[in-house]
Parts: sequence; structure tokens; C-alpha cells
Amino acid sequence: MKTSLLRFSVLAVLLSGISCLAQAQVKIGVVASATGPTALVGIPQINTVPLLPTQAGDLTIEYIALDDGSDPTQTVTAFKKLMAESQVDAIIGPTGSPNSMSVLPFIAENSTPMLAPVGAAAVVLPMTEQKRWAFKTTQNTDIIARALIQDMKRRGIKTVGFIGFADAYGDDWHQVFSTLAKENGIDLIIAERYQRTDSSVTGQALKILSARPDAVLIAGTGGAAALPQTTLASQGYQGQFYQTHGAALPAFLKFAGPSAEGTILAASLMLVLPEIPDSNPSKPIVEDYIQQYEGRYGEKPATFGANVFDAGLLLQQAIPLAAQAARPGTVEFRSALRDALEQTTELVATQGVYNMSPADHSGFDERGRELITVKNGQWVLLR
Repeated sequence: MKTSLLRFSVLAVLLSGISCLAQAQVKIGVVASATGPTALVGIPQINTVPLLPTQAGDLTIEYIALDDGSDPTQTVTAFKKLMAESQVDAIIGPTGSPNSMSVLPFIAENSTPMLAPVGAAAVVLPMTEQKRWAFKTTQNTDIIARALIQDMKRRGIKTVGFIGFADAYGDDWHQVFSTLAKENGIDLIIAERYQRTDSSVTGQALKILSARPDAVLIAGTGGAAALPQTTLASQGYQGQFYQTHGAALPAFLKFAGPSAEGTILAASLMLVLPEIPDSNPSKPIVEDYIQQYEGRYGEKPATFGANVFDAGLLLQQAIPLAAQAARPGTVEFRSALRDALEQTTELVATQGVYNMSPADHSGFDERGRELITVKNGQWVLLR
């Protein structure tokens, strides 16, 4: 699929609040999977671009959005295009964890900060010279996995089966979860993989079923996270299902159907916002984002769109600080922007509260997660 500029109806949709492209002083690229197998995640992300801040201090912001078709090769092409031709100061995206891993050498080579709305902690951990330029607006795997492990211990679960994507997302989850499970006396007795584009996982499901684990953790994203669950349920598996925050969208509930009932996952407060107390500092930020999104598109956004919204908030705070050191469009500005992002402290956003550091380019703590289950086909807080 050829990388394409997403124009929607007119460019003004992408540049809401900017009367003229020539006035924009900061250029931010956005790369998302608006088409292809990851589109259920990428569409709310690309739809969020018109809602991003267009002013940061005295500077205006121009957003240039590209679709990578869910293809890591096209992600690299899109990033190179944005850096070489548009000379962007930072890039929000891409949608998938494998896509994010594929561009790490290029953002480092060009000294361009990337704010990736992806799940795999491997994008920012362990910290390397390349990953110094990568930041994440999704909770790191260990924060989510610890919540699931704690619930498993409360339920007396002793054995777990795992099935996850055969890519960076599945690799990351398998590594983190297996380590935490062992530390907590839980035996990971079988691990299987599948592709994002697979239409059947019967073989993997039969192996898991024969192992008879007390629970199964599925590490997938979007609607594809439902396939192992519906398959296992249809074959008679009656243990507890756990999902990662990659399943936190309406499409999972739709595709999983009755098998989703009782599923447990940890994700942001956005899934269960009516149950969140008004004292939570993120609640008004989420409500504002949802109101804007519904007003434009006539439907509620998925949490994945909110990850892009948070990237905009992070940049809005960091840009004026970077501008004190250099002017936009220069490598010095991009370096100063990277430094400013790394110094983010107590920034309240939709997904939680961000506190970045040289060692932590995600910045979440337990305020960035809620333990959630499915009841009567809806997400509800697990009590």
C-alpha cells in the first residue's frame, strides 16, 4: 500500500484553528494505521489529529498526517518523508508496536522525538541511544501486567496459558508477564502465538485447551484480540480470560460477543468514566476529549485515540521550553524538545499523570490504570 497523506475533506480539518499553513511555526508529523489490519486502532488516532492543540505558548502548530497502511515498511517510508521533506520537529505515532520498533534507528539518526501511542514497553526499554528519542503515551507493559497478576493471586490462579501476537507486542508481553508470573508463584504452562491477520487459531487453542490452565492471557490488540477468546470458548474452555490494554475498545466487545463476559483487563479510566470519581484529576481531561470527538464524529472515541490526544498535550507543554533554546525547524530545537519532554512532571492527561525522566519515557504510575471487567456486554470497574 502506498503511503498517503490523509486529507479528509480539506487540510483545514487537520489544521483546525490555523488560518494559514504558512503561519505554522512548529511542524508535527503524525503517522497512523488508518487502513490495513490495525485500522481499528489507527482510525480513532487519525481522527484525533484535528482535536490536537494548535497553539503552544507563542507558537502555532501544523500537523501533517500520513497513513502507513499498518505496514512497518510503509511506516519507515512515512517517517523518512516527514523528516526529509516536511522537516518536522517531532512525530506522533505510529499505531503498532512493530511499526514503532522499525523506525527507532531513523528517529535517532535524524534527532527527531517520537511520541508513540503503542503498548510494547520495548519501544522505550531498556534505554539505549536510539530509544532516547522515543516516548510512549501508553502504559508500559509491567504496569498493566502487575494489576493482572495481583488479580490472579486474589483468585488463587496457579497456572496460566498465554497466546499473543507473533510480533513485538506479543514478545514484550510474554517476556514481562512470564517474569512477573514466576516471581509471584504462578506457572505459565503453555505459550502460543498468532498473526494479526490470522482468521483461525484453532491449532493453538487446542494446545492450550489440552494444557488445562486455570486462566488464559491473550496479548493482542483491537478486534484481533477476540479471536483466541472466541475460539477457546467455542471449544469449551471455562477458565478465566485476561486481556491486555490492547483489547480496550468497542470492537473487542463486538467481536468477542458472549465470550467476552467476565473478561478482566487493566486499562485507562476512559473505559469506565461514569464510575470514576470526580476527584480524579484526569476525568475532566477525558470528558473534554470525548465531547470534542463526539461533536466532530458522532461517536465515542476508543482509548487509542486518547493516546494521541495525550501526545498533543505533552508537546504543547514541551514546545515553549524548547523554543527558549532554539527555533523550530532546527536540530537544536528537536534536541531541546526531546530534553523538555524528558522533564515532564505531573502532567495530567487522559490516560493518567505523566512523570518522565531519562530512564522512564512513558511516565505512568498506578494512576494510569484501572482494573476492569465485562458485565452484560459492557466495560465496568472490577470491584
